Amino acid sequence: MNTAVVSHREVANRGLLVVSVMLATMMQALDTTIANVALPNMQGSLSATLDQISWVLTSYIVAAAIATPATGWLASIMGRRRLLLIAITGFTIASVLCAMATTIGAMVAFRLLQGLFGASLVPLSQSTLLDVYPREKHGAAMAMWGMGVMIGPILGPPLGGWLTDSYGWHWVFLINVPIGALALLGVAASLPSDETVRTRFDWRGFAFLAIGIGALQLLLDRGEQQDWFSSLEIRIELAMAVLGFYLYAVHWKFARQPFVNLGLFADRNFLASNVFIFVLGVVLFATMALLPPFLQNLMGYPVVTTGVLLAPRGVGTLIAMVLVGRLLSRGVDPRLLAGIGMLLTGVSLWQMTGFNLDVPQSLIIETGVVQGLGLGMVFVPVSTVAYSTLPMRARTEAAGIFSLTRNIGSSVGISVVMTLLARNTQINHAEIASRLTPYGDNAPALAQTLHASGGNGLVLLNAEVTRQAGAIAYLNDFWLMMVLTLAAIPLLLLLRPLKHAAPPVLVAE
Repeated sequence: MNTAVVSHREVANRGLLVVSVMLATMMQALDTTIANVALPNMQGSLSATLDQISWVLTSYIVAAAIATPATGWLASIMGRRRLLLIAITGFTIASVLCAMATTIGAMVAFRLLQGLFGASLVPLSQSTLLDVYPREKHGAAMAMWGMGVMIGPILGPPLGGWLTDSYGWHWVFLINVPIGALALLGVAASLPSDETVRTRFDWRGFAFLAIGIGALQLLLDRGEQQDWFSSLEIRIELAMAVLGFYLYAVHWKFARQPFVNLGLFADRNFLASNVFIFVLGVVLFATMALLPPFLQNLMGYPVVTTGVLLAPRGVGTLIAMVLVGRLLSRGVDPRLLAGIGMLLTGVSLWQMTGFNLDVPQSLIIETGVVQGLGLGMVFVPVSTVAYSTLPMRARTEAAGIFSLTRNIGSSVGISVVMTLLARNTQINHAEIASRLTPYGDNAPALAQTLHASGGNGLVLLNAEVTRQAGAIAYLNDFWLMMVLTLAAIPLLLLLRPLKHAAPPVLVAE
């Protein structure tokens, strides 16, 4: 019996496959943010209340979170090629159904369907690229894959705003049709079939994990609307999340074939990389959730101008990913690159803590480029190191966990900063208003302003106080993310360099 070392799979047209899986990744990542700006238009068109329209986002997030851990099992029984084709097709069809929805109930149902099909696109794309490139080129592969993951959320808000203003909200979903068609044809033509393994589905483990993940995502997404733990709904969701995760942990210890193998976290590189991708999810998505309303609501920029000002962030990310991919291929320590990226991200957030309501556009663009460079320099090394000491057969399941961790990080980040934004705005408003008295040093100027404004003086004054209070609250959030980013840098010491590669898979000939 002879043995041959298999470190990757050979494909006939790797270039076409790379482009195809990048399109699939970008399509799914784009949909996490593109619909946000279209919600007000959807609300009127679908005759929905504010609480009902929020389920357009919540349903997609929860469905994707619950279905993501199933990617590894589905790929093992169906084959990665078949599952990827089904996921792309289903996601594209669900996008068309969302565009055709005429009631809020139908829209929520179709968004659930979209989330279920889209859940496996990112982990499948990542594990596919890792498998078709040799280990020494994994850095370059993750750089290409990361472009779709990182650029999608950045382009989502401006692209969604432009499509909604120019063509209507339906086009934030219809834009997926040409992207999905190209991805489908490309994958069908370039990705060969792979072996399947019949394994028993762990229904009990799936139920426990689905309850935990679903309840956690509902808690994070609806907490701010329901005033957090003063709401019975949020307390119930917290109890269900804790119970679901606890029951799954107990179940995993005794199950022969658990739904998700938590033993993967015993690998130090994989565990540390998940911590970093969680922090990255917090910083990236929280920043993207804060900047558009800051520019539009406080500074008065239209949607298109906001998109133009935020676009350079994506340019910085692209430059960093191309550069880091080449450096990793030449043996540069990924921990060094990730450390530099974290420092750049921290510097950009420090610059943002100095924003005011007259901040020049050049500074907004500058901080965006610096942050894009930093995030790109962190994402690629961390994504590469995460799988460097795992066996090849575990990549798809690990990619599902990795993607889920990033998504939970984004949900946590958005929930925390939005909650702090609302509360700090109220606190700052009260503090500023308490200083506007007829007896202080500013009394003459205040009286003159109120007199000149006629009967609307108090209304205008209150609006300006709210605007200034909101600006301070945004700066407090930027401070928090800067501290979180810098505090995570020492965790780089937990990562092992890439030279400690996982043992190759041996196959008999």
